[in-house]
Amino acid sequence: MHRFFLESLLADTVYIYGEDAHHITRVLRLSPGDTIEIVGRDGEAALGSIASADPKEVEVQLRARLAGSHEPSVEVILAQGLPKGDKMDFIIQKTVELGVGKIIPWTGQHSVVQYNKDKEAGRVSRWQKIAAEAAKQCKRNRIPAVEPVQTLADILAQADRNTLKIMFYEQERVLGLKQVLSDQKRNSFLLLVGPEGGFSADELNLCRQHNVNVTTLGPRTLRTETAALAGITAVMYECGDLGG
Repeated sequence: MHRFFLESLLADTVYIYGEDAHHITRVLRLSPGDTIEIVGRDGEAALGSIASADPKEVEVQLRARLAGSHEPSVEVILAQGLPKGDKMDFIIQKTVELGVGKIIPWTGQHSVVQYNKDKEAGRVSRWQKIAAEAAKQCKRNRIPAVEPVQTLADILAQADRNTLKIMFYEQERVLGLKQVLSDQKRNSFLLLVGPEGGFSADELNLCRQHNVNVTTLGPRTLRTETAALAGITAVMYECGDLGG
């Protein structure tokens, strides 16, 4: 069943506007009497019946509130070094499916990709739409935010001190992710993944100054998009969110 996020809280009658209204009427060709899932801005979900359908506005009557949530019990924030091409699209789609709470793109000393302000804003808007579509598809109860592009220094300076910070570094040979997760029980994680060029020596030192756990993801060198998915999958599994 198709799921849509509302700009409002749940109520007996709610409305869906814009691109979603167009999608319901023109793409899915749903009509009055059809049932959809709706999610209020607080994350509460419900079943609703379409009362009227217009490409600009769809009226929905609430039928039954849905118990439970599809959100993970832990918060995982991905700080992803900007990758080349359309890899960020893939990373956002798949990490939203895995339960990521927020995605922060960052640019570093070894980043190949550099955007001007206009292109950067356009990319972030596009990534937020991809996050929304992925959240609908996998039936999340909220849409993870895609933050503006930042620097690694900004991300670390803003990180909550109770958040466990983990950097995946291909040259680390000793400290593994499993050990870090076993030693420190937290419910909030910040995962740092570098771009294709990896982390610079200055960025590595900066992470160490902010008490980041510099870890390995194993003996093989993973592509940046693989590292992001592997890291989130491992954290979610260890925290019991992937059938663990």
